[in-house]
Amino acid sequence: MTIDTFDGTAVRPSHWNLGPVIEQLRVSREATHNIRHQGRVRELPSREALTTIVNGLSAVLFPTHYGRPNLTDESIDYFVGDTLNTTLNRLTEQVRRGLQFSTECDAMCEDSLTERAHHITRAFAAGLPEVRALLVSDVHAAFAGDPAATSIAEIMLCYPGTIAILHYRLAHLLHKLGSPFIARLICDIAHSKTGVDIHPAAQIGASFFIDHGTGVVIGETAILGQGVRLYQQVTLGAKRFPADASGALIKGTPRHPIVEDDVVIYAGATILGRITIGAGSTIGGNVWLTQSVPPNSNVAQAQMRNDCR
Repeated sequence: MTIDTFDGTAVRPSHWNLGPVIEQLRVSREATHNIRHQGRVRELPSREALTTIVNGLSAVLFPTHYGRPNLTDESIDYFVGDTLNTTLNRLTEQVRRGLQFSTECDAMCEDSLTERAHHITRAFAAGLPEVRALLVSDVHAAFAGDPAATSIAEIMLCYPGTIAILHYRLAHLLHKLGSPFIARLICDIAHSKTGVDIHPAAQIGASFFIDHGTGVVIGETAILGQGVRLYQQVTLGAKRFPADASGALIKGTPRHPIVEDDVVIYAGATILGRITIGAGSTIGGNVWLTQSVPPNSNVAQAQMRNDCR
């Protein structure tokens, strides 16, 4: 008589013949298809840790909105200081891990990487007041630009565009300071949460508003002035990707649009290439645009024409 045993899932255990599978996976991992940076095992940055870090930074910047609503005048500075100290310690470790994947840091020893991570984190902390000022301008732009908004608190808690911009502002500062991998991960966390995809290297001025948000894409070399407003499904992308003589893509070349001050771009518009949208212009919904337009232009999908006011 045989006795069947189960593993707690009501599934009879099977013999999978795993030995050859594990062997082939090891050969793939270690030799034939090795994708490790410089062929070495390294600690990867943690998305979970970075989510906790962004939550901590959000609470530091806006303590009663993203931290604790019952904070008092006596307790708020203590809360900010304690949260910031803990969060920066966590950030330093993630920055250190990210630096391991930078080609310019390949020759650095562990102590040098740690020292550089501390330097980047200190500079990042010093830049937080400026980041907060930009975020406040973004929130005010949202309140002024959306008739459905009833309060600043509603915008900060309910608007996916505001959450995406908060992540972007933090990530952009890290990118400028020399931590591009961590910056990209922070923006990707926002992308997963909000459907808004902003590359941390993009340059975006104050009073930026993304209404509804889902499907917005802003490329690496895009430059946006002040007071720009985007609606859902807007793409600020590249028209073509230059390659070198060997056919490899050339990294970092300017290939995304320049959007000047006070431009409004409506839902579904696709704007491609290193073109300039002049200040004060309005780009209508579903427009496909690959050429520059002068200031105060009105580009509509129906006519596909550029009418200067």
